[in-house]
Amino acid sequence: MDLVATLPAFVAAVVLISASPGPAMALIMRRAALKGFSAAVPTVLGLEAGLYLWALFAAAGLAALVAASEVAFIVLRVVGAGFLLYLGVKAWRTAWCSRRADTGLEGNDSTPSTSARGWSKAFGEGGVVMLANPKAAAFMIAFYPQFVPADRPLFATTALLALLQVVVEIALYLTLAAVVGRAGAWFRRPAVRRRLDAVSGTVLIALGLRLAAETR
Repeated sequence: MDLVATLPAFVAAVVLISASPGPAMALIMRRAALKGFSAAVPTVLGLEAGLYLWALFAAAGLAALVAASEVAFIVLRVVGAGFLLYLGVKAWRTAWCSRRADTGLEGNDSTPSTSARGWSKAFGEGGVVMLANPKAAAFMIAFYPQFVPADRPLFATTALLALLQVVVEIALYLTLAAVVGRAGAWFRRPAVRRRLDAVSGTVLIALGLRLAAETR
């Protein structure tokens, strides 16, 4: 099997996987809608950093150990589900605070954060969502070996393929963030923002509950 000949199929698979709804898509769209394109960039980079680490773990055999270990699988599942639930409840709370602010009971600052702290927080959220997902370990184990030729070094080839996946996904997710961000002024209108927070919070909580209920 020639590595170059498999690249079109690999890129096509990555595009289809990236376009499927999930926690990554929900986080990116919410951040781009409410805080603009630039605020979504660290979220995208954090998600992709987590993905690349999982790919390297898969190449080194660590992901297989995580997938095979009942304790590790449960711990990651609980952490991942808990973090998604936390983000969902946080979005709900923001919607509630915004509703109270409209009646003059409480203020709510929706100004986008451009500080280093805000950047690192968004990057960390993306990284945690990706790394605390045991399904990512199982996916990497099943996905990459299909595209690694038998005569190629496993770790180096997986690292290169994962880098290609990261580049493709960053391009796709930043394009999505740019499209959503262009309508940012509309999304940040108080009534629209409140509804978006409520909807995105519901989606994140549903994803967290689904992850908590999943088995191998």
